Amino acid sequence: MRAIPRRGVGILAALAVLAVLAAPKLIQLRRTSAPATAPTENTLRVRAYRVIPILLTERLTTTGTVRANEEVEIVSEISGKISDIYFKEGSRVTVGQLLLKIDDSELAAERQRALYRVALAERAEARQRQLLEDGVISSENYDVAFGELNVLRAELQLIEAQLLKTEIRAPFSGVIGLRWVSPGSYLSSQTRIASLNELDPIKLDFAVPEKYSALMKVGDGISFEVEGFNRNFPGTIYAVEPSIDASTRSLRVRARCPNSDGALIPGAFANVDLVLRSIPDALTVPSIAVIPELGGKKVFVYEDGAAQPRSVETGIRSETAVQITSGLDEGDLVITSGILQMQPGLEIEIEEVPAEAGSAS
Repeated sequence: MRAIPRRGVGILAALAVLAVLAAPKLIQLRRTSAPATAPTENTLRVRAYRVIPILLTERLTTTGTVRANEEVEIVSEISGKISDIYFKEGSRVTVGQLLLKIDDSELAAERQRALYRVALAERAEARQRQLLEDGVISSENYDVAFGELNVLRAELQLIEAQLLKTEIRAPFSGVIGLRWVSPGSYLSSQTRIASLNELDPIKLDFAVPEKYSALMKVGDGISFEVEGFNRNFPGTIYAVEPSIDASTRSLRVRARCPNSDGALIPGAFANVDLVLRSIPDALTVPSIAVIPELGGKKVFVYEDGAAQPRSVETGIRSETAVQITSGLDEGDLVITSGILQMQPGLEIEIEEVPAEAGSAS
């Protein structure tokens, strides 16, 4: 093997020293010459939500049942045979209108007999009164005649009351339903004749969970939908049950709705929408951004190119959004993707998602 001259060994040593000294500067030069916007291997690309104040409406959706404003089953108070029917099925009737007549021939005869007996008793009482004034009889004798007259008068009133019950009249104005009797059939107090419903306005019964009971106020507006109609019906709460149902832990509420066109039918199922309260300038974030932790909740926000945790307190919640009552400020960028990979100080690049006004329910 050929030996390297001494002079050559010195040159090689000098070159090695120069290479070691120049290496850091070369690395620095390479870094500074690289594009400033190029992401590094440790940078995570995520989506974010810019927090802006919005009008937040808290809503509640529940179910209810449409009911007539007034409803009654028409039945007879006395037994007897039907002599006449004066209403048509499905027609409108007015308060006091005669609907049905029960045969009253026996009662009419009893009334006539009672009238004769009263007339006789009145003449007997008049004679006894005259005799009492002449001093012929005692007051005890007169009292017997006077008492008999009053008894007969009371019996006549009873018969006349029974006669009134042979005429069945509408207790209020409304729409009468299908009839279940025919002329000539025998009625008892248990026989169903027809139903009568007042349909304008109409009522809506629904229940709300116990936690919303304090928000139910008479005069508040609601809206609801029923099957077969592509529109909302407005209503107004007019009555609230004074106690909570212990079995369901819910509060029963009743609203009234105009029904001049007769579109709403009692018994219909309704989907009810209530506005519980409105909060102006509320700050909200997507539900996915809120991370529960021991003793509270947090979100990650974008600060100086990195993810930073922020403890927050929440308010109204829906399936998609959460109200933030403290911990965030207007304009903050809240990270909404890659949540499981978030760590304090992690370098990130964001794709901002425009804030959208919404409502919580």
